[in-house]
Amino acid sequence: MSTRVRPLLLGALAVGVVDLVFAFVFWWGRVPPTRILQSIARGVLGREAFRGGTGTAVLGGLLHFVIATAMTLAYYLASRRIPALVRHPWPFGAVYGALLYVAMNFVVLPLSAAGKPSFENHAWVGWGVAFHIVFGLIIAHACRLASR
Repeated sequence: MSTRVRPLLLGALAVGVVDLVFAFVFWWGRVPPTRILQSIARGVLGREAFRGGTGTAVLGGLLHFVIATAMTLAYYLASRRIPALVRHPWPFGAVYGALLYVAMNFVVLPLSAAGKPSFENHAWVGWGVAFHIVFGLIIAHACRLASR
């Protein structure tokens, strides 16, 4: 595997795993992990995702890692044109993570079969923003490693 590809894939994997662990822990005892994964599949299947059992949970997991990989690849491609993104991963990664939160919740989800998300659970929103900033930092550092 290329020395450029490995850090990008590891960064995407780290983002995907950290995000799922965060969601599983946050919703522990209230929402089963299968339902969390099905909620990801809801983006393409709509409410039917919750009737699909293990199959739609697996689909949700796969989609989750595809999205994490796309987010990582987007930052990497941008960094090829804007080298400051990898020279200064802390500020740009944090901003990228915040932008990911905004894009996912105000553009991607509303346009998907999942629909507009609810912002009523303030703890979920606050932690979600914080973790997206962490995701942006992970992605920026992975892209920095891939750019060496």
